[in-house]
Amino acid sequence: MSLINIAPASVHHNAWFPGRFLGGGALVLGPLLWFAGLTLRHLAVSTAEFTPEQRAHFATQPFAAPEQLAAYTVNPGLATAGYACYTAGAIVLCLAIVVLARVAAARSPWLARLGGAMVVVGLFSRLYWAGVDETALRLIGTLGLERTTEIVMNLYVDISYGPWRVPVSAAFGLYIGTLLLGLAAFRSGTFGTGRLVLFLFSGWMWTGVLKRSELIDGVLSGAALCLVLVPLGIKLLRDAMPELRTQAQPAGDRASSRVLSW
Repeated sequence: MSLINIAPASVHHNAWFPGRFLGGGALVLGPLLWFAGLTLRHLAVSTAEFTPEQRAHFATQPFAAPEQLAAYTVNPGLATAGYACYTAGAIVLCLAIVVLARVAAARSPWLARLGGAMVVVGLFSRLYWAGVDETALRLIGTLGLERTTEIVMNLYVDISYGPWRVPVSAAFGLYIGTLLLGLAAFRSGTFGTGRLVLFLFSGWMWTGVLKRSELIDGVLSGAALCLVLVPLGIKLLRDAMPELRTQAQPAGDRASSRVLSW
């Protein structure tokens, strides 16, 4: 059997996964969906007209699940939109992280590969929790708020850890992977100090079932991710990233990263 040789001239200059348009679109759309979902989840709770007694009760609970479930009964449309955008954002961000890791790997391959893989695996854990969240919210229509809250709180630890603790173990990838990938992007010159700090801030957000999206640990965290990834996506859509051209000439060495840089 003979092997088919492909001449270099026949190799497409953008022959990489997921490609310029899908990759650039994911870098733009992923963080925007993520930010929208976190913002809507925050608004679903903050605009719910809970009584002082209810808020005091929620404050004494060990987890945010009772408040999240109650907010759904008050603002079902807003809460549903928030959870939907959040889930869609996690899915699209998987592609975005693949692209970011590829860019950073041009000059820091091992950190970028390991960090990118760990973040993608960690994002899958968020999809598991999104399924648990949706199940809990739908139970309210069948069992009522009080009974649903009782069931969720009784089983909270088990449904948060998941079968064989696979989801909660995968979630560690979000934290460790964000650090490694951020360092790879910084070493490669893709991030300056400013974007590195914002990226690390966005990656150290809460994980788990029916979590509260706070103003800082939620809304601002999502906004930080937008500031980091959206400009990178626009640059990629404009085909202005030589690191992603298979046949591009080697780029010149970038200037050493300064302590204060974007």
